Amino acid sequence: MSKSLTYADAGVDIEKTDRFVEKLKEIARQTNRPGVMSAIGGFGGLFSLNVGSYDTPVLVSSTDGVGTKLRVACMAGKHDTIGIDLVAMSVNDIAVQGAKPLFFLDYLSMGKFDAAIAEAVVQGVGKGCVEAQCALIGGETAEMPGFYGPGEYDLAGFAVGVVDNHKIVDGSEISVGHRLLGVGSSGLHSNGFSLVRKVCFDVLKLKLDDYVEDLGKTLSEELLVPTTIYADLIRMLHRDFPIHGMAHITGGGLVDNILRIIPKSCNVSIDPATWTPGPIFQFIQAAGNIDTMEMRRTFNNGIGLVLVLPESAGEEVVERVRAMDMEVFNIGQVIERTEGSQQVVWLD
Repeated sequence: MSKSLTYADAGVDIEKTDRFVEKLKEIARQTNRPGVMSAIGGFGGLFSLNVGSYDTPVLVSSTDGVGTKLRVACMAGKHDTIGIDLVAMSVNDIAVQGAKPLFFLDYLSMGKFDAAIAEAVVQGVGKGCVEAQCALIGGETAEMPGFYGPGEYDLAGFAVGVVDNHKIVDGSEISVGHRLLGVGSSGLHSNGFSLVRKVCFDVLKLKLDDYVEDLGKTLSEELLVPTTIYADLIRMLHRDFPIHGMAHITGGGLVDNILRIIPKSCNVSIDPATWTPGPIFQFIQAAGNIDTMEMRRTFNNGIGLVLVLPESAGEEVVERVRAMDMEVFNIGQVIERTEGSQQVVWLD
């Protein structure tokens, strides 16, 4: 008689993942905020929205991953910051619409479940949630034998926030003469990594533990710097100033993302001389012989968040951002669109 097979024989260890859920519960508890009604482990996360705090509450949601930055984390065997990136990518997207982040859910799938890797990843998610002031209320951890190679995994995140209907930031109040302020990024954030890997590994033949003189650190230290979470800054600026548009600079770079919030009757002009992209961008461009416009449409180039606001509020906003120890630059303005397609006009 043949052996009676179990799920574990097929490569899925339910008992191991069940033990991991207990660790998840502790991480999630550290992110609790008013409104959380359930602990990790139920069929769904429960959150009670205090509708009395809003005139007409609107829920804002976003889902995202971290692209092939995840491949770099796997290659480096460093998994404790990629969860911060995961939170940042979704939370920043809802924050730029004026929403206050409420809760977050994550999805982690692995070929063979590795408790140490999983815990490091979710610890990062927890840190990101604490920074963004949103609660980790649920998620999914999947073991998928034969689907991923050893040490490989995939991540996705989902964030929900709330904003009063009349406080939604959608760019509709932007007009000619508005100022564009660029808030600094921590580095590459989580976009453009396919090109980064091409340059670093295929062209330069670098290893992740190689010290790169131009960067002043090892390659892995630079590439795995976590994405900046702008939620707290945005919350304060949106409360105190007339911010009429905000753009999270992700895939598509400055070229595509700014135009997502600009009225069709307008263009924007940007003066690249108003800031200097960090060393990683200069290094990648030089090593890969990458055209400047290709850089601008692929990477954030040192600007992770763009604010669009009336000229009269510009200086005070600059002072407030700098008071939070963040770099900010007066990068351009909204101009009239006279003919042709909508575009970013570069003043160089």
